[in-house]
Amino acid sequence: MSTPIQPAPSLQPAPSLQSAPSLQSAPSAPSTAQSVWLVAEREIGSKLRSKAFVISTLILFLVALAAVIWGGFQAGNDAGTPVAVTADAPSSIDELPGLEVTEVPDRATAEEMVREGDVDAAIVGDQASSLGFAVVAESSAPSSLMLMLSQAPPVELLDPDDTDGALRYFVAIAFGAVFLVAASTFGGTIAQSVVEEKQTRVVEILISAIPTRALLAGKVIGNTILAMGQILVLAAIAIVGLTVTDQGAVLQGLGGPIAWFAVFFFFGFVLLAALFAAAAAMVSRQEDIGSTTTPLIMLVMAPYFLVIFFNDNPVVLTVMSYVPFSAPVGMPLRLYLGEAQWWEPLVSLAILIATCVAAIAVGAKIYENSLLRMGTRVKLAEALRG
Repeated sequence: MSTPIQPAPSLQPAPSLQSAPSLQSAPSAPSTAQSVWLVAEREIGSKLRSKAFVISTLILFLVALAAVIWGGFQAGNDAGTPVAVTADAPSSIDELPGLEVTEVPDRATAEEMVREGDVDAAIVGDQASSLGFAVVAESSAPSSLMLMLSQAPPVELLDPDDTDGALRYFVAIAFGAVFLVAASTFGGTIAQSVVEEKQTRVVEILISAIPTRALLAGKVIGNTILAMGQILVLAAIAIVGLTVTDQGAVLQGLGGPIAWFAVFFFFGFVLLAALFAAAAAMVSRQEDIGSTTTPLIMLVMAPYFLVIFFNDNPVVLTVMSYVPFSAPVGMPLRLYLGEAQWWEPLVSLAILIATCVAAIAVGAKIYENSLLRMGTRVKLAEALRG
């Protein structure tokens, strides 16, 4: 019995390539500018989401506002040392500046006012004294009063200072402290971020998607935006505080120096930020950060101490105003004191910008050559050599 032959199945034409579903194109890699901005956004967002950063920033603003308002009220307070003066005291006592005089009929009344705390001291007539008066105080005589009553020769100044000594010292400390706090805070933030990414190997994922220099630029730009934001808010606080306390003359003298401080701080911080990132890239553990960033921290601290001890030394301030690491403090202070010519800040700024460009180039080379090297600390010569 034969098996019937089945007809061959009809052959179907193969689908043409044109009828196949189109493949989706892979997403293109971000450009360098986009990569830089993505990293900058990440840096800014991580800091703004940090409660510690937000709280510490608010405390800094409140302390700055309180200091400006308190200083303004102290400067505007013309009340002198309260004293009681008896009728038999010399009449020249009433003419002394810096005294808030209350006239009393006798010594007993004056002593009672001293005991009650109504006055700091009393000046009473005393015929036994060669001066014709005596000072009565409860436990100790006010030093300011004794200085007023002491006899001193007349002083003639050939070149008097245009600014008050106390205000000069306060402005010097303010410029130095703001630079120190902002540069050390955000410089340390950059260093910790770099080492944390190395330690967790996140950096290997990041540089597989974006260029290494774009990662560095994003970190520097993001932290620079945050630092400049703090500087601008502090400048606004100073303006508001001086306005509230009716310190128009002080505000007028500080307006230009504050603007120059913001400009110098911008380039000075970019310089330091690039160096902090490069220094941190040379180590792989958080506990080793200090070994490479300590010289940078000393450079940040130096201007603060120099303006405290040498704010009245024109030679030191002149040198500071041309050294890139201290120019953001030295030059604005000299401008406030009226010791700088109109062309000096321009020359100093040109030196700072040139140094900033060189530091970015060196820092980028160190960062790029050290970022993927794990384990022991990378030596500076090796990081530069690559």
